[in-house]
Amino acid sequence: MEIKELYSLFVGACSGVVTTDTRKITPGALFFALKGENFNGDDFVAQALELGAAYAVASNDCQVEDERVVKVENTLHTLWELAAWHREHIKVPTMIEGGRTCDSERLTVIALTGTNGKTTTKELTRCVLSSKYNVSATVGNLNNNIGVPLTILAMREDTQIALVEMGASHPGDIDELTAIAHPDLGLITNVGKAHLLGFGSFDGVKATKGELYDYVHTNGWNKVFVNADSEDLLAMADAREGMTQIRYGVAYEKVKVLTADGEHPFLRLSIPGANGEDVVVETKLVGSYNAPNVMAAIAVGRYFGVSLERAVEAIAAYEPSNNRSQMTKTAKNTLIVDAYNANPSSMAVALDNFSSIVSDCKIAALGDMRELGADSAQEHLAVVERVLSMIEEGSLHKAFLVGEEFGSVLNDSSLQHPSMMFFPNSAELASYLSIVGISDATILIKGSRGIKMETIIPML
Repeated sequence: MEIKELYSLFVGACSGVVTTDTRKITPGALFFALKGENFNGDDFVAQALELGAAYAVASNDCQVEDERVVKVENTLHTLWELAAWHREHIKVPTMIEGGRTCDSERLTVIALTGTNGKTTTKELTRCVLSSKYNVSATVGNLNNNIGVPLTILAMREDTQIALVEMGASHPGDIDELTAIAHPDLGLITNVGKAHLLGFGSFDGVKATKGELYDYVHTNGWNKVFVNADSEDLLAMADAREGMTQIRYGVAYEKVKVLTADGEHPFLRLSIPGANGEDVVVETKLVGSYNAPNVMAAIAVGRYFGVSLERAVEAIAAYEPSNNRSQMTKTAKNTLIVDAYNANPSSMAVALDNFSSIVSDCKIAALGDMRELGADSAQEHLAVVERVLSMIEEGSLHKAFLVGEEFGSVLNDSSLQHPSMMFFPNSAELASYLSIVGISDATILIKGSRGIKMETIIPML
């Protein structure tokens, strides 16, 4: 079946819901039977139809004979093609672009990627733009080659701006995603050391993230939002000759990061206003490392005609979720939970921020940083040395280190300290905490997703 015919079924006979999971089937849904190393979606086609799916897209090997089954050579590639077709053919209301009314009915897509802060920046930007426009955005962090097409296919005709988050762990990943989403504008939050096992080096990180700049430069509006405080991002943008840079930044815009205290524990910024008076931005985010994310959202809003005052209101209303830069006060402790992801860059800024927090008892519970390849031992050693330095200077009172990578580093007896304890996994740390009990402490919880550091939260 040609993609045009499948699209006619999608918009004409389906409810608009596209899913790859039979547990999320709703009446009229379009089910894609994807294949993986340990599963075969073809095995669930009959169940999907029984649960109410209008149609199912399956492989040519699927044994279900039903007129509602569309058989294709590669279901994942067909999902990509359908999303790209939808992106180009959905007709949306006219909107304001840079203060001008656009005549085009083509959906405006902004793509975001980066080493850290992608999801937080996307959510802040969604809040800012939603104060003026109908905005659709990636749900959670569905930012891979399945999540991005599902995000695009969820766009409706009342959408004015789409925000698409893009993740990457190997060269070519962003190329693959931009070929689906066809972004008009791009924003790279930052570039740092992450997924080095896949990228090979920091230069590999920059080259892959830069694939977003390449697409927008050649196929989009030739405009990107650039954090002018980052020499790496400026160099990457300058390398695309003729590309328009919409610059922003904390230092670049002379923004002051206000000191956190007991009365104001969250990030606050003071931004120079147009009338000469500073405008204070209140957030519910923990850590000065989120300041560039806030400024990125304001910059995107400004480009699309959202006033600073309206942007500030939207940012103040945003509450982080999903274990990202959250401060939670339990019955016993104050928790700073940033346990969704971890890499050397994000770990460093998290520890720097934690060092500046005033508390009578500060504890860091840190899990392994995954996918660092040959650099793993060196990067985990750097974290251990930073933790020891904080303990010795008195800005940290105790540390719990979790995971095999930290365990390998701590085999060196010279790095051991009575205030630093090691646990092979988060479950064993949780068991220990359930016995000893901790109260009246401020606790940083951070680690790669696979370490599941959130396991210890109920004990705190």
